[in-house]
Amino acid sequence: MKRIIATEKAPAAIGPYSQAVEVNGTLYISGQVPLDPATMKVVEGGITEQTEQVMHNIGEILLEAGYSFSDVVKSTCLLSDMANFKAMNEVYGKYYSENPPARAAFAVKELPLGVMVEIETIAVK
Repeated sequence: MKRIIATEKAPAAIGPYSQAVEVNGTLYISGQVPLDPATMKVVEGGITEQTEQVMHNIGEILLEAGYSFSDVVKSTCLLSDMANFKAMNEVYGKYYSENPPARAAFAVKELPLGVMVEIETIAVK
């Protein structure tokens, strides 16, 4: 059975998608961008601040669904510039200090709202 996950502690969807969907013990979190859920504006600062906000948003969705970062099995990181990879990785690594998930990271031409980073996540119970 499909369960739609939504929390006001993470940014509302800015298109026709759900924050996350759970099916048979697997949680699929839509790509999160660095929006402050209170203002729905991109956080100020550079890649470090943007990655922190993205990871915070992912954490709130995981919590709402009854999961944690330790349940994450796969992440896909999209960057507007691979020059930001190291700084993104430093922030990302704080959330997965033990048994990190599988991951792919790509540079893309452009991300929604002109942000520097977007991360999608899959977690399993």
